[in-house]
Amino acid sequence: MVSRLMRVVIWDVEHGACAMIQHVTQTPQREVGGRLAMIDSGSARDWTPSFYLRNRLRRTIVDYLFITNADQDHMSDLKGLEDAGIGIRVLSRNPSYTGNQLRAIKILGGPLSQDAAWYADACDTFDQPATEPFDQYMNGITVKCFWNSYPWFTDTNNLSQVVFVKYCGFCILFPGDLEKDGWRALLRRPDFQAELIGVNVLVASHHGRENGFCPEVFDYCQPQCVVISDKPIEHQTQLMVPDYRDVIAGNGVIVRTTGKIRHVLTTRRDGTISFDVFDNGDFAIDTEYAA
Repeated sequence: MVSRLMRVVIWDVEHGACAMIQHVTQTPQREVGGRLAMIDSGSARDWTPSFYLRNRLRRTIVDYLFITNADQDHMSDLKGLEDAGIGIRVLSRNPSYTGNQLRAIKILGGPLSQDAAWYADACDTFDQPATEPFDQYMNGITVKCFWNSYPWFTDTNNLSQVVFVKYCGFCILFPGDLEKDGWRALLRRPDFQAELIGVNVLVASHHGRENGFCPEVFDYCQPQCVVISDKPIEHQTQLMVPDYRDVIAGNGVIVRTTGKIRHVLTTRRDGTISFDVFDNGDFAIDTEYAA
């Protein structure tokens, strides 16, 4: 018997962001992963995507890298990937700014990190259309991306690239660190409104902070659960959990590893969180910890 699914793993990188996406084929004997997509490259003190890819997956290529937000917590291992000899085939980002414009934004907060410098350079070098477009080479997994344009916005949060990942009727939304003004600008677009209607899982913007919660979004988006990537008491991220719980559609979701019904999952309590999405659109959730 052969099973095919999309696996989305949201890594516990504390107050940061890193997710990996693959199409997986399962047989009773083994499991085979297809092309690898990564959303952001955040890291923790004891875990980095570069080490995991090189030493656990034995990979030297990330096929598709999506950067949702150009801040350090979303890209803290970009230079690490290069140092580990891991190449990037396709970089997806907000294309409305150049590398020099990004440098000008970032330098306001101090000298650029090695990761920010890598990303600024990449803004100018990854400038050709993909020869193997995501939607045609990920075995049925597709993406739809939105962004606000520079210089309409000049802060990295509201210049976040918003990424909808879809498979067999299921949709998970990665909005980066978008704040209320950025959400409201995108909500003026009917095509953005339409994409929100199909969201099953929302990764909370800005790690669950209040300034990433836009009530008008939930006129269109009624997720079955929300995921917050955070760490213990950081920037008041935990205060919004009741607000997110209130916008959940239905009775929440059952976590396969614990049997518990959940509405809001957090890397702080649950550790690494993974979603297996089957070809009928159903999905199962596994968590590292019992929460």
